[in-house]
Amino acid sequence: MSFALEDIQRLAPVARVVVAEAKGSVPRDAGTAMLVTAERVFGTIGGGTLEHEAIARARDVLSTGQDRTDRVPLGPGVGQCCGGAVTLVTELWDDARLASIEDVVARPVPGSSGLRPRAVDHAIAAGKFALIDGWLVEPVTNPTREIWIWGAGHVGRALVEVLAPLDTIRLRWADFDAARFGTVPAGVETLIAENPADLTPLAPGHADHIIVTHSHALDLDLCHRLLGQPFGSLGLIGSDTKWARFRKRLAALGHDAHQINRITCPIGDTRLGKHPQAIAIGVAGALIRSDIPQENDMGKRA
Repeated sequence: MSFALEDIQRLAPVARVVVAEAKGSVPRDAGTAMLVTAERVFGTIGGGTLEHEAIARARDVLSTGQDRTDRVPLGPGVGQCCGGAVTLVTELWDDARLASIEDVVARPVPGSSGLRPRAVDHAIAAGKFALIDGWLVEPVTNPTREIWIWGAGHVGRALVEVLAPLDTIRLRWADFDAARFGTVPAGVETLIAENPADLTPLAPGHADHIIVTHSHALDLDLCHRLLGQPFGSLGLIGSDTKWARFRKRLAALGHDAHQINRITCPIGDTRLGKHPQAIAIGVAGALIRSDIPQENDMGKRA
């Protein structure tokens, strides 16, 4: 867990709630954070009542500008079954405060003496999350993976909903009409072109691609163009029949078997079914597993 600088910059001024310390049985681990604006909440610290009350306090911080620290025993404090306790730090982040950010964010939490313990320097040097004698230390998040989602239909939107909260991923989302995106989560960049395949040269060579457009012709064009440039991985939504036809057409377009076999189709886990959310869960699971690392695919072929 770490300080998601890009998301905070996009939303500033924003209240950020971080689980600074977790003891015993708790919904989420120390380092988990959520961002709260007057209208929306991004991320989750879990816990039902715990989160509901934390959101209310965060909006109070937005209004007053006064940071706060709350130590919450989950049983007696909020009537939850968990037997543990959490320390929540809620801070207002605006442009002026963000201007001082470096690779590691270290500061006294509200209510501390303000005296910086020597152990804080060790935590900063190690780039580790820690709450030390009233000082909170958090490494700044730099996404390590870039994923391009091609298509803003039901499956595309489900994929974005599942992947957007992961702070190690930078999402690019492409389609032909801005109206198709609906509500775009914080941190997701949308790209629009009459023919989205024209956007492929903008993708860096390490990017992963997931093709889930409304059109088989566009799917084929995207596959053709992406096979002609470097990429990390490439997944295509479809059936075994669609994939068999695409293999023949891509071969006819001049791509050899080795390159074509770099495409995963169908994507997701076929055992989960064909519902958009089921596909998204399968794809997300495969992407996360590949970061562990294991086999670098986007699902299992039927």
